[in-house]
Amino acid sequence: MADASSTRAASLGATRAGDELALMEDDRPIGVFDSGLGGLTVARSIATALPHESIYYVGDTKRCPYGTRTEDEVRSFALQAGRWLEAHDVKIMVIACNTATAAALTVAQQTLAIPVIGVIAPGARAAINTTRTRTVGVLATPLTVRTGAYTRAIHNLDASVEVYGCPAPSFVEIVERELATGAHLQERWLEDGDIFDTPQVRAEVARTLTPITETNVDTVVLGCTHFPLLARPIRAALGAGVRVVSSAEETTRELTDILSRRGQLAGEQTVPQHRFATTSDNIAEFAAAGSFIFGRPLRSIEHVGIDELERLAR
Repeated sequence: MADASSTRAASLGATRAGDELALMEDDRPIGVFDSGLGGLTVARSIATALPHESIYYVGDTKRCPYGTRTEDEVRSFALQAGRWLEAHDVKIMVIACNTATAAALTVAQQTLAIPVIGVIAPGARAAINTTRTRTVGVLATPLTVRTGAYTRAIHNLDASVEVYGCPAPSFVEIVERELATGAHLQERWLEDGDIFDTPQVRAEVARTLTPITETNVDTVVLGCTHFPLLARPIRAALGAGVRVVSSAEETTRELTDILSRRGQLAGEQTVPQHRFATTSDNIAEFAAAGSFIFGRPLRSIEHVGIDELERLAR
């Protein structure tokens, strides 16, 4: 029969083991930031791959698009959102906006107290893993192309790959405008499949992609989280021989790896909470369009004022 001291030791050991197990779980939300609605493609990937994780999404819809702004502006906006998410006790921040990643990832990692990851390095990996001819096109906002962030990220993985940047200044506005019309709520959406695949959009996409279609690229990375919503007209313009990749799934894999290594994955008993915030003055419009992209209803949405975000940066 075990004596009292051995029983106490066993009990203490079990308690410590339980404490260590508890420390290996973290049910705080994952913060996801985007310039508007496009980052919900990343949030959707996260929610699908990590069903126990809570998500706190903030979309700076009122100041969208970011792609035609200056780097200083975008950097400031990203830090404001980062501080806002930090104040709401997220365990990590995902900058789902490619433009904000290009302009602000490094300074956000240096400034914020939480880990921060972006979507460009994962997108670069996806492109490298897909190309067979070592020729990659990057379709992105003008600012993302101008920074050369994708070229650097791709060359960090394989310096022999040729990279062709192609700015698409109108694509974000096309997506946001079409979503704002509410056409995706009509019954025909369920039947037809793609509200963005119209003759007008195809013509604009084909014109924009000319710098890429005149090259011999075999892979094009969608360097903006809005662009997967234009995947059908983009693929039509590129032709069947060109593969199209986006960064959402690769970013989710990196996120999973980081949380696992840090012991910060949510426990399997956690009931996830998906919360959303937007700078838009039209919550109903954000809810309708966001539910379409996220793939499920956005049940918890709040408005965050620009003035509130700006105060956090002072």
